[in-house]
Amino acid sequence: MTSNDTLIVERREHVAEIVLNRPEQRNALNGPMCDALRAAAIELRTDESVHCVIVRANGAVFCAGADLKERKGMSIDDVRARRLKAFAAYDALEQIGKPCIALVEGPAVGSGGEIAMACDFIVATRDASFRTPEALWGTVGATQRLPRIVGKRLAKDMAYTGRALSAQEAQQVGLVSRIIPHDDALTLVRQMADDIAAAPALAMRLTRDCIDRGVETDPAGALAIEMLAIDTLLQTSDWKQSIASFGQTSETANQPRENGHA
Repeated sequence: MTSNDTLIVERREHVAEIVLNRPEQRNALNGPMCDALRAAAIELRTDESVHCVIVRANGAVFCAGADLKERKGMSIDDVRARRLKAFAAYDALEQIGKPCIALVEGPAVGSGGEIAMACDFIVATRDASFRTPEALWGTVGATQRLPRIVGKRLAKDMAYTGRALSAQEAQQVGLVSRIIPHDDALTLVRQMADDIAAAPALAMRLTRDCIDRGVETDPAGALAIEMLAIDTLLQTSDWKQSIASFGQTSETANQPRENGHA
């Protein structure tokens, strides 16, 4: 485990957890947390032993947004540099290169939503909510990832009014992929990550890449991207091992059990 005052990185077998760790400040994103988040994502991207990443938070709030208190007394150049730090952190997380799950418990406001949306998908508890009030605070934010996920009109509604989406609403519009019980949330997400990490790592990474790149092009280009990924897999032994393992698993599953039931 590695940690500093704002972020903890925990490692288990083939799974890493990035934990926002400013619970007393509702995990508000400040400059040091931006730097730590970017550094953690870059480190995990190059760590071949890590096959899946969870991003979560300590405390009752996933992230209350940018820490506006640190901006008191900042110059224009300071504020611009601070925003660029945040953008770099989101981008590093988005480019982590392996399956990445956000576990959102409690509110995700502004930058909190950006962190969650930079992951591959979001799992939320029923007390989760998503809000983008930057325009109401006199600034601009969450204008790029959010409309690509929920659509332009809903993104504008959220930005103009600052209203929060509940976990249920967020699931309905595709921002949240599934809602899980609060009491079992970490256990369930860890099991999900373990299952992903147990799958062939190269196939998982290529699948992630195909989806991300494929949606940015036309169907013919997307199929070419997938075919290139398949060719890459065919040059390795992983696919042979996976098929052999699948056959063994299927045969075992089809054998009668001792109690006489199939």
